[in-house]
Amino acid sequence: MNDAQIHSSGASEGSLPTYLLGFALALILTAAAFWMVMSGGVSRSAALAGVSALAVVQIAVHLICFLHMNRSSDARWNRMAFLFAVIIIGILVAGSLWIMNHLHQNMMPMLMD
Repeated sequence: MNDAQIHSSGASEGSLPTYLLGFALALILTAAAFWMVMSGGVSRSAALAGVSALAVVQIAVHLICFLHMNRSSDARWNRMAFLFAVIIIGILVAGSLWIMNHLHQNMMPMLMD
């Protein structure tokens, strides 16, 4: 595969500063989540909310810095494939939780008072 084929396929190349920025942000976000949980200075519910928020931010950092998901027209198919994967994962998680809930209700009637 030559350079013309790679560039025409919609794959964008990252630069070293972009990778370094993404790496630094990932380290900072991971350290912040680790500190939030291990310091004990934050309540359990606040730690859960904080770690969840940091996880969402870290997903965005990885998508932008490492997977090159941007608003360019070349990345349109990448975005569509990503959204399809998110929808499928959402359906699988929601369906699994629904099935486990109904199994719990139907298989454990003696625990329900």
